[in-house]
Formats: sequence, C-alpha cells, structure tokens
Amino acid sequence: MAHESGFPRNFTGIGSSFFEFAQREAPEVLPMARALENGQYPEVTHGTTIVAVQYAGGVVMAGDRRATMGSMIASRQMEKVFSADDSSVIGIAGSAGLAIELVRLFQLELEHYEKIEGDTLSLDGKANRLAALLRSNLPLALQGLSVVPMFAGFDAYRDRGRIYSYDITGGRFEETNHHSIGSGSVFARGALKKLWHSHLDRADAVKVCVEALWDAADDDSATAGPDAVRKIWPIVAVVNAQGFSYVEHEELERIATEVITGRADELAHTHVLRPGVDGPDNAVPPTAGGGELGREHNSQSGQGEGNAP
Repeated sequence: MAHESGFPRNFTGIGSSFFEFAQREAPEVLPMARALENGQYPEVTHGTTIVAVQYAGGVVMAGDRRATMGSMIASRQMEKVFSADDSSVIGIAGSAGLAIELVRLFQLELEHYEKIEGDTLSLDGKANRLAALLRSNLPLALQGLSVVPMFAGFDAYRDRGRIYSYDITGGRFEETNHHSIGSGSVFARGALKKLWHSHLDRADAVKVCVEALWDAADDDSATAGPDAVRKIWPIVAVVNAQGFSYVEHEELERIATEVITGRADELAHTHVLRPGVDGPDNAVPPTAGGGELGREHNSQSGQGEGNAP
C-alpha cells in the first residue's frame, strides 16, 4: 500500500542505516547474501598488502597494486585504497571482488546516514558501521571468501588521524601509530616499526609507507613493489583536516625512485661473495688457521707451517 508521498509504506521511516533497510527488504542484493554451490568457492582474485601511518597532521594509507589468483598474478594495477567519505579512507585485503562490493556498500551506508540525519557520523561511528558489515559476511568468510579491511580517518574532535583494524568476525581494534594488513603485513610491520617516529610530516609518512611496501614485496610474492619499468606505483591516500586526497602520480614517482635508488646504493656497498666468480682470494676460511682448509689458506698467504714469523 502506497503512502501519501507515493512511496510504499515500508520505504518511509527507513532509518539512518541503508544496510539494515536492504537487509530487511531485499537481502539478496547484498554481497554477503551470495550462495556458494555445494558449499565450495571458486578460485578468486585476492588483494594483498595495505599499510597505514599516523603523522602529525593526519593519516596516510597505501596499498600495493598486485592481485593474485592462486600462484598467478591476476592484475598489476588493482586499486585497494578508497575514499570512504570526505574525511576517511578504507583499504582492502582478501577476496577482491567481494571486498570492492563491501566498500561500495559502506560508502553508500555513510552517504545515506548523512542524507537522512543531516549530519555525518563520528569516526568511531563509521568504524562501528564497518564492523557490522563484516559481521554479516561471516558465513562467507568461514567458507573462504574473507574480507579484511583497514579503516582510517581524521577525527575532528581529537584533531588527529586514527587507524582501525578488523578481523573476519567484525571485531574492531584501534591501532597506534601504524598498522598493516594482508599477506605481506608481517614484513611491512617490521619496516614500519623501524621507520616510524613521532615527528613525521606528510611527505615523510608517504615515504615510510612506500618503504614498508617495498620490504613486504621483497619477501612476499603476492605483494608488488614500485614498478619503474611499467611506471606503476602504489596507491597512496592522505586524510587530514583538509579532507581526503590521493597522492599525485608525479610525487609518487619521485618518492618511489628515491626508495629504489637508496636500496640500489645499499646493495652496491654490500660485498656479497659469489662462489666461482670472486675467486679464492676473497674467500674467508670458516676456521681461522684451523683444519685442512685453514692450513691451505695460510700456506697460500705465505703463513703456512714453517713460514710463521
């Protein structure tokens, strides 16, 4: 039965949550309502590593560009960092298609709340709404289609950037200073611990994120580092008091080039012995002056038995 406004009665007074309305009226349209044939899920594309860093004026979030499907590279230019609204950012890891749908649903949820209430949610409120979406996806997560996002934004009430992490059950955890998620997160987190300090500015924070992604790519095959040949750089977003913005391609190219050059210089000053190439003169005996190898080395140096001064 239609209301005086012309809309069906169940469309009036739907509340501030679009997700709850869709869950009640048309649950089949939600990404977490998918049914899997025979309880099995197909091989899907996965996003990999996301990092986030707090700095004095806000927060920086970055993601590599590689997506994998099993042992194959499915994409070299996937975008994993998105604007949630004008003052927050979300990065995704896990089942890529489902994660992107969840991001769009989250964006719509925040926009719907703002239009219905005439105001924006607090940053904590946004983080809680995202947790509710993840909780609804738990049945699919238990069957292998997991989505693990990272959320961050600028809290105008506290005048600082804040970072939130999640688990597949919808558990929400606020992180301090920095965080990373995805397959390369262990390696990225080690880099963040060494590089982060309390006096970072925006430029420093962006470079720390790129350095952390490089370290993750160095040890995790599912994470891509900066690709100077194809000119593919990480996606990096900044959220501060002025709002959300992506770091421009030209700035990313300059920073990535600095990182690549710095790593190349480090390797150039590190002498690595190459068996059969550097020759025996560069070999260091495992036991100084002891054992057959030690005596042979000493005799070649003029300090063998009977030649000692």
